[in-house]
Amino acid sequence: QLQAYGGGLVQAGGSRRLTCSASGRAFINYTVAWFRQAPGKEREFVSAVKYGVGTTYYDDFVKGRFTISRDNDKRTVYLQMNSLQPEDTAVYYCAATDRGTVYSRPSYHYWGQGTQVTVSS
Repeated sequence: QLQAYGGGLVQAGGSRRLTCSASGRAFINYTVAWFRQAPGKEREFVSAVKYGVGTTYYDDFVKGRFTISRDNDKRTVYLQMNSLQPEDTAVYYCAATDRGTVYSRPSYHYWGQGTQVTVSS
C-alpha cells in the first residue's frame, strides 16, 4: 500500500517535496515511480528509483529540477521538486512495481492516492 503526500500551492520558481510512504517488507525489492496527471491530460511518467543500487530515471521535462531518492529503512521515496513552473501543476501519484519497464505506466501494480501540486505564476 502506498500513500503520497506533500502537495500544495507553491509559487513559480519555488520548491516542494513529495513523500511516498509504503507498507510491507518487500518495499526494498520494488521500483518506485512518480507519475503526474494534469487536467485533461494523460498520466505521464515523471521519475523513478529502482530497487537494489537505486538507479534513478527522469523524464526530460524535469531533469535537472527534480530529484528522486529513497530511504529503504523508512520505506519512503521522496521527490524534491525545484524551480517549479505552472506547467508542473498536476496530481502527482506514486507507484510501485517489481517488474517491467520503468517508464511504462502499465508496469506499475500499486498506486497511491495522489497529491495535488499547484504552481501559481
